[in-house]
Amino acid sequence: MFQIGGLIVFCGLLAQSTAQLGGLPLPLGQGPALPLKHNNPAESLTGALSNGLLSGGLLDILENLPLLDILKSGGGTSGGLLGGLLGTLTSGIPLLNNIIDLRITNPQLLELGLVQSPDNHRLYVTIPLGLNLELKLPMVTSLLELNLRLHVTAEVSAVRDNLGRVHLVLGDCIHSPGSLHISLLKGVAPLPVQGLLDGLTDIFNKVLPGLVQGKVCPLVNEVLRHLDVTLVHDVADLLIHGIQFVIKV
Repeated sequence: MFQIGGLIVFCGLLAQSTAQLGGLPLPLGQGPALPLKHNNPAESLTGALSNGLLSGGLLDILENLPLLDILKSGGGTSGGLLGGLLGTLTSGIPLLNNIIDLRITNPQLLELGLVQSPDNHRLYVTIPLGLNLELKLPMVTSLLELNLRLHVTAEVSAVRDNLGRVHLVLGDCIHSPGSLHISLLKGVAPLPVQGLLDGLTDIFNKVLPGLVQGKVCPLVNEVLRHLDVTLVHDVADLLIHGIQFVIKV
């Protein structure tokens, strides 16, 4: 009779402990994700980010990059290693000091890319950008038109605040090394001008990625803060539980 009573007490304690554990937060990566509001969270997220960047003035930001001022000042007025390096480049290529005009046209946001980290707890958003440069030189009668392409990569993760609310936050946001490509769209480049184009490529490789990064990354952070709440909950829940939802191609 004592053994039966002891078993009943043990089962009661076990049931009480189980009920208490049920109220604790789930460890990272365990437990079922909540029902999703969006059938394709990855597609919804890239669409929302694209729309947010465009409505936030991304194209105007690209169109108003101070590239001509940077070239004429030898890399800016802040001095330091970068300013000294670009000053050396511009002094070594006299044509760079004789640019009559440089105009940015046709800024573009191309299709975003999205991948998950190997542990499925973070996202990497690739933001491909494009723009054209119309370059006016004293020795060339027609405009030279250049096309520039580069990528910015933003890391996105999910966090939960002290009140239990989830947010998508921006981590590292950098230009992808080696992603800058410059090509001649229109115009004929004689030998001296070809040297100029090579000089421009060197300078833009050193200054343009950082310049674009400094303009685009704060905008990405702002867009993340104003995403639709249901989309944030879906994406954050999947990331917190380490569930793959981005299709690998």
